[in-house]
Amino acid sequence: MAEKKSFALRIDATTMKAIEKWAADEFRSVNGQIEWILHRALKEAGRVKDRPDTDAVGDQGHDGGTDG
Repeated sequence: MAEKKSFALRIDATTMKAIEKWAADEFRSVNGQIEWILHRALKEAGRVKDRPDTDAVGDQGHDGGTDG
């Protein structure tokens, strides 16, 4: 697994509530959900290639398929 870095994130209350609900719906932590959202956005923008440890982040949607 890749080394992880910590940082503070300021986010408005409405967005945070939406992320918390989404994370709960996906059985992820809020941190895991934010990491998944960021990775997916970077992948869709062509900024990163798929990583081999995708399952460590829980990279699955409601359809049961993986994004990688």
